[in-house]
Amino acid sequence: MDFANSRVTLMGLGRFGGGVGAARWLAARGSRVHITDVSKPDDLREPLEELAPLISDGRITLRLGTHDEADFRQTDMVVVNPAVPRPWQNAYLRAALDAGVPITTEIGLLIDHLPNRRNVIGITGSVGKSTTSAMIAHAMAATERPVVFGGNIGGSLLESIDQITADTWVVLELSSAMLYWIGLTQRWSPGTGVCTNLSPNHVDWHGTLDHYASSKQELLRYQTADDVAILGPGLESWAGATRARVVNAGDTRFDGVLKIPGAHNRQNAGVALVACREAAPQTSAEAFASRLATFGGLPHRLELIHERDGQRFYNDSKCTTVSSLMQALDALRDPARGTSHIHLIAGGYDKRVSLSPVAHLAPSLAGLYCVGKTGPVIASEARALGTGRVFECQTVQRAAHAAMDAMRPGDVLLLSPACASWDQFPNYEHRGAAFAAAVREKLER
Repeated sequence: MDFANSRVTLMGLGRFGGGVGAARWLAARGSRVHITDVSKPDDLREPLEELAPLISDGRITLRLGTHDEADFRQTDMVVVNPAVPRPWQNAYLRAALDAGVPITTEIGLLIDHLPNRRNVIGITGSVGKSTTSAMIAHAMAATERPVVFGGNIGGSLLESIDQITADTWVVLELSSAMLYWIGLTQRWSPGTGVCTNLSPNHVDWHGTLDHYASSKQELLRYQTADDVAILGPGLESWAGATRARVVNAGDTRFDGVLKIPGAHNRQNAGVALVACREAAPQTSAEAFASRLATFGGLPHRLELIHERDGQRFYNDSKCTTVSSLMQALDALRDPARGTSHIHLIAGGYDKRVSLSPVAHLAPSLAGLYCVGKTGPVIASEARALGTGRVFECQTVQRAAHAAMDAMRPGDVLLLSPACASWDQFPNYEHRGAAFAAAVREKLER
C-alpha cells in the first residue's frame, strides 16, 4: 500500500506505546491518520501529549469517547489495537470488512516491512514470555550483530524500521491477540518460534481457552521446513502445528550463574539458551551462557526495589497470571518458613480466569492484601477458609502501607497481582510505579 496521501483509521490509541508508534510512522509516510478511541481525552493524556505536534498541524485527527461507523467505511485502511477484544464480533470492524477496507495492526505493519523473516525470533507463552524474550535479546548480542527487541513488551519498532537490516536479529514478544491478527492478516511465522508454556489466560479477550490456544499456535503455523520451533513444557503435542524442525525444551534448565532468583528463571534461561543456539549455531553455547549470566531482569518482574532491616520489597507488577504468581512465591520461598514471611498484594482487572488459587494461599502467607476489581472476590473466598490474615484494601497504596505496618524483620512485601492492571492503571508499569511510590512514601515517614 502507498501510504502517501492515504487515509488511515487507527482504532484504539492505547496507552502502551504501540498506537503512538503506528500513528507517528504512518504520518511520517504522508498518511492522514484519524485516531478513534472510546476512551475520554483525560484517560489518554500521555499518548496524546506525545502526538501533540502532529495533531496541531492536522496530520492526525481525533474522535475520542466514541466510534463512528463512517470512520471505518470511508478510509483506505484500519489499524486496530490488538487489545480490542473479540474483534470478530466488533460492529465497526465488520463495517470495515463489508466496505472492503483492509485491516491490520501495528505489529502487522512492522512484519510487512521487516527485511528478513529468517532472522526473526518470535516468542509467546502464558508465563515467562517477557523474561525469556528479554533474555534472548540480551544473549543474542554475543553474535556481534545488531539486535532489536520489541512487540508486546511495549512501544513500537516501526519508528526504527529504517535501521533494521537483513543482518539484524529481531526479537519479538508476541501476545495471543497479536498472533490472532498475524494469522488472520499476514499468515506469517518467524524463522525461530519459541512457545514457553500454556495455561488459562485472557478468556475475556478470546471467549474460550481453545481460541486462546489456537491463537498462540499461529506463531508456528506458517513456518517452513527450514525454520525451527522450540516448545516448552507440556507443549509436545504442538509439534503437529508446524512444518518446522521441532526442538522440545521442556526439561531444559540453565545450570550457570544467574543474577535473578527462582527455578522458573532457570527454566526461562534454559529455553532462551536453546533458542539462541538454534537461531545462531555459529556462535558458541559458552558465549550465550556468559551473556545470560549478566542478565539483570526486567523492570516490574520480581524486581527488588528496596531492602531495610532485613525486610525486602519486590515489585512484580508484570505478574498478570496465577501461574506467574506461583513462580514468584517459589522464588522467594524460605527453606525453613515456606511463604509465611511473605505479605502478598494481589488483585486487579478481571480476565475471567479463576482466582481461587490466590485465595487459597492466605493460610500460608504472612498476609494477603486484596486490591482492585477482583479484590473483594479474592478476599471473600480467602476469609471463607477460616484461617489467614486477609485484608480488602482496594488500592495498591493502601495495601502497601497496611502490609508495611505489619511487617517484621526478615519479612517480604510482594506485589504480584495475578491480574491485569486495567481496572485502576493504564498498564502494569504505572501499577508498579504506584507500588514503588507507596513503599518509598512509607519508608520516608
